[in-house]
Amino acid sequence: MRTARSSLRKLTDVVAVWDVILSDGIHKIEFEHGTTSGKRVVYVDGKEEIRKEWMFNLVGKETFYVGAAKTKATIHILSDKGYVFKYILEIERKSFVKYVENRSKTTNTWVLHLDGENFRIVLEKNSMDVWCNGEIIESAGEFVDDGTETHFSVGSHDCYIKAVSSGKRREGIIHTLIVDNREIPESLQ
Repeated sequence: MRTARSSLRKLTDVVAVWDVILSDGIHKIEFEHGTTSGKRVVYVDGKEEIRKEWMFNLVGKETFYVGAAKTKATIHILSDKGYVFKYILEIERKSFVKYVENRSKTTNTWVLHLDGENFRIVLEKNSMDVWCNGEIIESAGEFVDDGTETHFSVGSHDCYIKAVSSGKRREGIIHTLIVDNREIPESLQ
């Protein structure tokens, strides 16, 4: 009975939820704010990261880290008109919206199904790191006639990400994942 009551209370105190996409996967951030007690609780993927009880200042910020790369995140608690609060998430010192926009420019993601398993491949363009299902994997880059290729393996499958110029300044470099000589379409996540 106590579990049902505490989980019900937890649901009523959750004031904000965000799904944050990082190279190691999608992370759920939940924020509880007791507006009468000032209580603040931050959960990342269901695990409690911060708990503060009886905070006299109802506004402020909570900073914590998300994912394998320990990406810095901050929730800002602001007072709005009346007794209403506003909650703003920042990832790497960017608003959540700006972070999402920037991430689509700095990474490519592919989701594929091989040998009965799902794989999520992420290329971080700024470092050329390749992630597979939440872990950086070993890769080797090489120059080819029309660009570069970053080679790696997923299980027994040979893979590479081909980078070629689009020929258009606004589009920049186009990255394509090839697995067993077959092109894999890019995912929107």
